[in-house]
Amino acid sequence: MIGDPVALTVRRRIERPSAALVARFAGLPTGFVTDATSGAGAMSYRVKPIDPQMSFTGVAVTAFCPAMDNLAVMAALGFVQPGDVIVVGTQGQEAAGIIGDLWATGAKLRGVRALVTDGLVRDMPGLLKVGLPIFAIGHNPNSAFKNGPGTVNLPITCGGVAVAPGDIVVGDRDGVIVVPRLEAEAVAERLEAVKKKEAEMEAIMASAAGKTRSFWSEEQATARGGVRYVD
Repeated sequence: MIGDPVALTVRRRIERPSAALVARFAGLPTGFVTDATSGAGAMSYRVKPIDPQMSFTGVAVTAFCPAMDNLAVMAALGFVQPGDVIVVGTQGQEAAGIIGDLWATGAKLRGVRALVTDGLVRDMPGLLKVGLPIFAIGHNPNSAFKNGPGTVNLPITCGGVAVAPGDIVVGDRDGVIVVPRLEAEAVAERLEAVKKKEAEMEAIMASAAGKTRSFWSEEQATARGGVRYVD
């Protein structure tokens, strides 16, 4: 590398989806959203809520923090709007917690909807008391530095999934899924079909027909290569 790295690179203005579009995803299980995105878009199973009851829907503000550093996620609070979800890529670093309860308090006061990271957090008793939805791979009391280099509102990878600022992010007990902003309208349309199908299946399973409802098709399996019975 020639010269010293820039401590922080920030995009101050991002394009966000409309509030009406984001609302179409609110309150839906992540399983519904993945079904509407062809079964893809979910982060690593390791990214989970610190309280299983936590859930959220919001718009991504992204940050990248290298190992043992949290400058970018600290700075990100200066560029949020109510309803945003701060998504922090760390490349899976496990050396220190990137945020604690004081940061979570500040984020909640600014209207931040949630924090998602493929790194660690700290101050668990305080985080649970604040009540901001926090999704991470774990927790560790080590503290990070504020040196950089880091980024705010540039594309990142978090939990193995590409995330761009302005994407719609949904999280619940099952995990976190990212819906790219430019695809969100189409995904929302498919969600209507998913909800209808799920309602129909629930009605079937609640009826007498549920006892004999098959979860596979022998005819389709035969068409794809056949079924071999060995009894």
